[in-house]
Amino acid sequence: MAQRLLLRRFLASIISRKPSQGRWPPLTSRTPQTPQCSPGGLTITPNPGRTIYTTRVSLTTFNIQDGPDFQDRVVNSETPVVVDFHAQWCGPCKILGPRLEKMVAKQHGKVVMAKVDIDDHTDLAIEYEVSAVPTVLAMKNGDVVDKFVGIKDEDQLEAFLKKLIG
Repeated sequence: MAQRLLLRRFLASIISRKPSQGRWPPLTSRTPQTPQCSPGGLTITPNPGRTIYTTRVSLTTFNIQDGPDFQDRVVNSETPVVVDFHAQWCGPCKILGPRLEKMVAKQHGKVVMAKVDIDDHTDLAIEYEVSAVPTVLAMKNGDVVDKFVGIKDEDQLEAFLKKLIG
């Protein structure tokens, strides 16, 4: 149902455009638009009864996709990196991950966080001697400068990050 509505909105935006316009018209409303039929054809009018909810994109946390991605975004990073080795089935990882993300976000870009799923990237887990999860590495200029295994409280995480940032 939602897909039909989106398709209808998209088609309505194309049909209602004048042929002389060379690009998409700028958005003038932050609310969704509802297509309506009129004598001159299909037009779009804003629907004030609906609201769009958006989320901020986190630039401080990212998931590692493969070995070269790890090399580019972690080892070659000029910014210190916290690497969270975790697994989907790991209960403590589900507690530590969001807590660590929150603490990294509070650093306002002084440090970034890379998340590595050990089931998807066993080669990285072996290379960095991860024997249990969650394991968190602190990396600066491509070198591991600190490490811990298990859950930490917010004060311990803050001290860990401050040590990494310097």
